[in-house]
Amino acid sequence: MARRFQFVGRESERAMFDAAFAQSELPFYVLYIFGPGGVGKTTLLYEFIHIGQQHQTPVVYIDGRNVEPSPEAFLDSLRRAMNVGDDVSPFEAIAAHPGHEVILIDTYELLAPLDNWLRETFLPQLPDNALIVLAGRRPPSAAWRADPGWQTLIRVLPLRNLSPEESQFYLEQRTIPRDQHKTVMNFTHGHPLALSLVADLFAQRKEVRFQPEEAPDIVKTLLEQFVQKVPGPAHRAALEICALVRLTNESLLADMLMMPDAHELFEWLRGLSFIESGRSGIFPHDLAREALAADLRWRNPDWHVELHRRARNYYISRLGQVSGREQQRLLLDLIFLHRDNAMVRPFFEWQEGGVLLTDALHQTDIQAVLAMVRQHEGEESARLASYWTARQAEGMLVYRNGKGQVEGFLAMVALHQTTPEDREVDPAVRSTWNYLNHQAPLRPGEVGTLFRFWMAKDTYQAVSPVQSLIFVTAVRHYLTTPGLAFTFFPCAGPAFWEPIFAYGEIERLPQADFTVGGVRFGIYGHDWRVMPPGAWLNMLAEREIAVEGKTTTAPPVVQTMIVLSEAEFASAVHDALRDFARPDLLRANPLLRSRLILDRGGANAGENERIAALRELVQSNVETWQHSPRQAKLYRALYHTYFQPAPTQERAAELLDLPFSTFRRHLKAGITQLTDMLWQREIGGLEK
Repeated sequence: MARRFQFVGRESERAMFDAAFAQSELPFYVLYIFGPGGVGKTTLLYEFIHIGQQHQTPVVYIDGRNVEPSPEAFLDSLRRAMNVGDDVSPFEAIAAHPGHEVILIDTYELLAPLDNWLRETFLPQLPDNALIVLAGRRPPSAAWRADPGWQTLIRVLPLRNLSPEESQFYLEQRTIPRDQHKTVMNFTHGHPLALSLVADLFAQRKEVRFQPEEAPDIVKTLLEQFVQKVPGPAHRAALEICALVRLTNESLLADMLMMPDAHELFEWLRGLSFIESGRSGIFPHDLAREALAADLRWRNPDWHVELHRRARNYYISRLGQVSGREQQRLLLDLIFLHRDNAMVRPFFEWQEGGVLLTDALHQTDIQAVLAMVRQHEGEESARLASYWTARQAEGMLVYRNGKGQVEGFLAMVALHQTTPEDREVDPAVRSTWNYLNHQAPLRPGEVGTLFRFWMAKDTYQAVSPVQSLIFVTAVRHYLTTPGLAFTFFPCAGPAFWEPIFAYGEIERLPQADFTVGGVRFGIYGHDWRVMPPGAWLNMLAEREIAVEGKTTTAPPVVQTMIVLSEAEFASAVHDALRDFARPDLLRANPLLRSRLILDRGGANAGENERIAALRELVQSNVETWQHSPRQAKLYRALYHTYFQPAPTQERAAELLDLPFSTFRRHLKAGITQLTDMLWQREIGGLEK
């Protein structure tokens, strides 16, 4: 009820959805909504549920965060949402309903591995009375464009910020003082998450006077203010923990706060507008996490270090108590603590690795694995891979997508179990065995491991979700293998991986390098007797918080993209033209933090760089009109008004030998055409 009371705007989106029910035959069968985090996709889906209830139409809701990305898991989730038995076909259940039926799928980006299956298999099986709504952060994949059959069946809806009128109405609904509306609206640009955070700030402290800093990161500044106004120190600590760790549950929260029961704090966290819920715990919105973590590092570096220590100890203590996928999840949580280190961040893809499943090699996987090796390393390597699948199949792991297909694999050869024949066959085994014999001989009962093959199907050994999960598997092997003495990691491009291996004290060992099929592989290795796993973890703990720069200095401001509504975008383009000849006035233009400009210069581009990019973008687009008979007149009107401005518009009309009314018409048409051109580039995605 409170959610509906606070819902404002989205009239056209609601009208489109509502109108679909008024027709006996649906005007479209898939509604694809996309937009950045915090723009209100989930809130809109809940409004769709309400509209469905008004029409007495069944609406089921599925959150991609709670679904394993496999066809079977998806269908199971759909049956549960529809409240039908496991033996019932959801297609038949929908067809049996006399009217329309709606399926809402939220956080669709996490179901990316299922995109082809949903489009090619699931959706075509649905009866004609079913409407599917997909909501995610990314535009539809190229495959939706490539299939002409979908063009008439899909509507694509890029979700933007709220308009100024909608923003003001929202602030009134949340009882924000009227005299502060303008300041808040100028600051948030209608960003729903930002508006919600402002409202939360007022709810926490009624007498607050909202005074944003100059040109701030919206979410960062709001959170820095909000974190100072939480109910008490325990609440603040809980919020800081939630920002630091990958996922927060009551058990972890209680352990890190050293209290027997953290239920009340957990429920408080879960009720905050920028906290989201997943299958294994809660987590902040991405921008909120970065802002809170940066604020903590700068404001209280000692407490930041202490929270890292407590989280690390919690994960390590639990690693020995669990196994399988739970152990893998804990390792991802542990490695996540290193994400802010400048040496680690470039070598891990934190968000996507979880959609892959680690599995043993099956007989039916062998041909796919050998084809992968053949593609990336050649026929000789494929022959050796075939050899090891027969000799040590137990050391082979594959990484599957939601369809069960092999996306990558890892082959671990137990060197202590190899024979002279094995070493003669494979140059990699021969070189690493010789290194052990001469530099670090194995003692009875000790184990040596060669990570003989590791790769992703499409990206080989480049940074990818598969590569990140392979590294997690390797860490798991380091920590859980009894008697482990030495490990070797071969790389086709050893120089690229040197920083991350050096970070983990995995040493470059050129004496153990080998050549197969004309390709020389560089070897990295570690002697676990010299630095055992416990000492290794302690070493990593010291490096964990050694982010680039000193932690006692204020964190750098990273420009975060804002998403303007169409009306605000048009106003900003007009202001950019008006201030074109005065670059100093462009500093306040919100286009500087739009996708249009940040894509050109990057989120870390300086203010002057972004101003230059904005001016170049505006002028270059208008200059393309010079040689068009129909558009040249629009170019001349803008040129003499903004680029080389005459003293007055009347004087500009005289220079062009035009009646003033005609000049004004050309000027207005030019502004409108430029705005439309830039808007289409800003929103991207498919045409509606």
